[in-house]
Amino acid sequence: MREVKIALLGFGNVGKGVWKILNMNSEELIKRSGYHIKIGKILIRDINKARDLDVPKELFTTNFEDIIEDDSIDIIVELMGGIEPAVDYMLQGMKRKKHIVTANKMAIATKGNTLIKTSREEGVMFYFEGSVAGGIPIIHGLNDNLVANKIEEVIGIINGTTNYILTKMTQEKISFEQALAEAQKKGYAEADPTSDVEAFDAVYKLCILASLAFDTIVSVNSIYREGINNVKPIDIEYAREFGYVIKLLGIIKETNGELELRVHPTMVPAEHPLANVNDSFNAIFLKGNAVGDLMFYGRGAGELPTGSAVVGDIVSILRNKEKSSYYPCLKNEGYKKIKDIEEVKCEYYIRITVKDKPGVLGEISSIFGKNNVSILSVIQKGKREELVSLVFITHSTLEGNINKSIGMIKALNDSEKIENIIRIENLGMD
Repeated sequence: MREVKIALLGFGNVGKGVWKILNMNSEELIKRSGYHIKIGKILIRDINKARDLDVPKELFTTNFEDIIEDDSIDIIVELMGGIEPAVDYMLQGMKRKKHIVTANKMAIATKGNTLIKTSREEGVMFYFEGSVAGGIPIIHGLNDNLVANKIEEVIGIINGTTNYILTKMTQEKISFEQALAEAQKKGYAEADPTSDVEAFDAVYKLCILASLAFDTIVSVNSIYREGINNVKPIDIEYAREFGYVIKLLGIIKETNGELELRVHPTMVPAEHPLANVNDSFNAIFLKGNAVGDLMFYGRGAGELPTGSAVVGDIVSILRNKEKSSYYPCLKNEGYKKIKDIEEVKCEYYIRITVKDKPGVLGEISSIFGKNNVSILSVIQKGKREELVSLVFITHSTLEGNINKSIGMIKALNDSEKIENIIRIENLGMD
């Protein structure tokens, strides 16, 4: 039996998942790849750290040179995360003719073009299925199974932490702060949850999906971003009244050659499949002009789901070694125009606290009308109180029209606070 040696850079959750999968599925992997996959080295920071897996100590090293100088290692699996030194290590590996597998969404989103260009120049393969949606095979799907399609939309729940938090808030009617504390206790959220709850994590993943699905270079800075910090239990209750569920969605749409790229809390119809994706699960809904609607669903994170994607990439490299085939990845050149958020059309949920006086609703409705915002529904909560809530649902309109209206409403003497604005996506169910 042929043997191939790999090196792991990092031995956190995903690294441990790769170790477990290589051991528990070794016979299946030999049959499917034609190789016995053996870990030759594992790069770690602290050689003396106690570990909960029985790994031979001689495999561990704190020196990257032990890996890069070892000609018996064919594949480097980067699982460190972050940009540096991870990107530098991957580039060094490519230049030494080692194939690369990574699950590093930040590196792919920000330095992907450099990595891909170098892999092609050096004649090595570069795979990154684990960088988006854990064990869901979305990248292979876009690169292989769906190449006959022109992709029109990609809309997804691509961050398990925020989905867990919103699920808890929806099902148990608890606050954001309470749900976040539970997510941290279960290990879904970090001690500093900023990357998840403020949607940076989802932006990196959306950047990768947009580049693959729409054949263009995408900058993370071109993606509109809004986190879930401002979603309150009352917004979730109003959403329920109107027949919606609130999810943090990554949204890509192409219209007349222009792309919408946005990540934000979104109301989706309660009967749509995405509305029923709960807990830490991910789901990606896409529309192709030949295949129609598809949805990919599964665990979006975790040591075994992401480890599954990583080991799958290792096997893909082994299957393709003799063919000298290169994996089609992100676009290296060419940009499509990205729509400014002001030019995006949506329906909107708008919650405003106002003084309970005659004529206030009329004034606000008049402002919306002057800015071409048509109101579908409005409800008032609270009677004979100093302050009441007005909740509006609009017809589809430009974001710029909403922003002009909000600016004028804020100037009213009887308007106390714009509490929340949440976009509504009916996802082809109009």
